[in-house]
Amino acid sequence: MSVKLVFLGRLEDLAGGSSRKVPLAPSIDAVLDGLDPALASALREPRVKLAVNGILLQDTDAPVLKDGDEIAFLPPVSGG
Repeated sequence: MSVKLVFLGRLEDLAGGSSRKVPLAPSIDAVLDGLDPALASALREPRVKLAVNGILLQDTDAPVLKDGDEIAFLPPVSGG
């Protein structure tokens, strides 16, 4: 059982690719705990937004993950 992580923008470079499958865990925080510490730290930055199955989240502990879920990490938007 697994979930798919999708990395967008600069997060793709930090992750070394646009996506990866990881073992299913009970929460997003638990999924992040299983990643490289530097990547997990970057993904936990307050300005990084998360979406599970296309729905933007406000709280990383909120969803109970299921097999096959997709978690997207969206970097801060900059403009000018």
